[in-house]
Amino acid sequence: MTFGEQPAYLRVAGDLRKKIVDGQLPPHTRLPSQARIRQEYGVSDTVALEARKVLMAEGLVEGRSGSGTYVRERPVPRRIARSGYRPTGGATPFRQEQAGGEGRGTWESSSEQSEAGVAVAERLGIEPGERVMCTRYLYREGGDAMMLSTSWEPLAVTGRTPVMLPEEGPLGGMGVVERMRAIDVIVDNVTEEVGARPGLAEELLVLGGVPGHVVLVIQRTFYASGRAVETADVVIPADRYRVAYHLPVK
Repeated sequence: MTFGEQPAYLRVAGDLRKKIVDGQLPPHTRLPSQARIRQEYGVSDTVALEARKVLMAEGLVEGRSGSGTYVRERPVPRRIARSGYRPTGGATPFRQEQAGGEGRGTWESSSEQSEAGVAVAERLGIEPGERVMCTRYLYREGGDAMMLSTSWEPLAVTGRTPVMLPEEGPLGGMGVVERMRAIDVIVDNVTEEVGARPGLAEELLVLGGVPGHVVLVIQRTFYASGRAVETADVVIPADRYRVAYHLPVK
């Protein structure tokens, strides 16, 4: 193989991908069998199998037990808003969007006290084992799961205050900035790091998808005078959603 030449399995996968994208192999069409790929492209069984694996890893096809491999219906990606600070009294971006006339979003949450693990403690700048309030969210759109979020807040900051439980009390659901302001903690900075990885089995079970499907992970942390007061992991299916950022110009 000369420099720059693709391996055979990638060339085969690339041609099949083009046929899927161009509509020659529309959704729900059965992918050519391994034997047919071998015959049509003049490759070995190993190459044909690896090409099919590439398409499955990309989420373009899916296996159906006892039936074969079929082209997946590709959803049109929808937008999930992320933004900078909101006006006083404003809800989170997701809740703002869903408050509109076409909003069909719902969410559910549960909170419990727990001990900070090593990774969470590092992000919050506390010692492992310190008590935190852990809140897990499941967001739905039209009844379908669309986003997961897990947040952690140090109880050294919120413990025994009216905002200890993020979704309860007079400021329940109003977001970190407003809740912290109510206890005289002024949030002045927020960071978000966006990455991608294969979804965990328990995540894909809730969000839908098969092993290997990619999810976007937003690691968000709110700060008040340099001290982290909340950190969260937001998990979004990468094949169904795009993250849109609305950042104010100063």
